[in-house]
Formats: sequence, structure tokens, C-alpha cells
Amino acid sequence: MNFEVVTHVMAPPERVFDISLDVDVHSASMAGSAEEAVDGVTAGGMRLGDTVTWRARHFGLHWRMTSTISAYDRPAYFVDEQVSGPFERWYHAHRFHGDDHGGTVMSDIVEFAAPLGPLGRAAELLVLRHYMPRLIHMRNQYIKRVAESAP
Repeated sequence: MNFEVVTHVMAPPERVFDISLDVDVHSASMAGSAEEAVDGVTAGGMRLGDTVTWRARHFGLHWRMTSTISAYDRPAYFVDEQVSGPFERWYHAHRFHGDDHGGTVMSDIVEFAAPLGPLGRAAELLVLRHYMPRLIHMRNQYIKRVAESAP
């Protein structure tokens, strides 16, 4: 399953890029699911090759997911991919393009697959195709608030 979320942020691409890679910002943006970094990079900014293990609660269950920054070109894009965790596949490309007004167009392109074959595909169609974009949108709104506030 694939989807894209586009968010306009009134801050320069470098600022939005750096904030998007900050583990503390990510944890704060996902407070509703009690997401926290428990291994690897557990605070501050991430770089190419860094790995983080997240612990979170979704659908009343506790999950762990380890992801790595597999591509990185500041301030244009970075990619995080699942190394281990609940998905059969998780690929998340983050792209940042400056606009003509000093802001940034932030695009999140997500490709994922649930495990368990036909049961996973049913979960994708019934639940995850709505849940996952909403989760990324919530995260992006938090990043937007942080980036648009005074540095």
C-alpha cells in the first residue's frame, strides 16, 4: 500500500529537514501512541546510517520497530526504512522543497505492507489505509508548529 501526505510549512527547508530528523520531536508528535525511542539514537538528530528502535502503543497493543536512515541528502530528502518490526515492509521517503515565499513543501511518501498475507491485506484495506496517513498528517502538523515557532 502506498500514500503521500503533503504539508506546507512556513520555514526554510533546512529547518524543517532537521526538525523532521529529531528523535525528541518525533516522540512528542506521537505522544498519543506513547511512542518513545528505546534503543539506538534515543535523543537529538539522526544522520545517514543511524538506527532507532521505537516502542509505541497502537490499537491497544505495544509494538517495537527498528528503523534506519537509509538515504540522506540535507536538506532535500531522507529515507527511513524498517529493519525489524510489525510491518512486512516499511519505506518512508521525506522530501523537502523550498517554495517562493521562504517556506517548505514537505512530502511524505510511504510504502508499506502488513504481515500475514491475506489477513494483512485485509487489515490494510479496512484499517491501515486510513490510520497510517492520519498518523503521518498528525506528525506533520506537529513538525509544522515547531518549525514555524521561534527558533
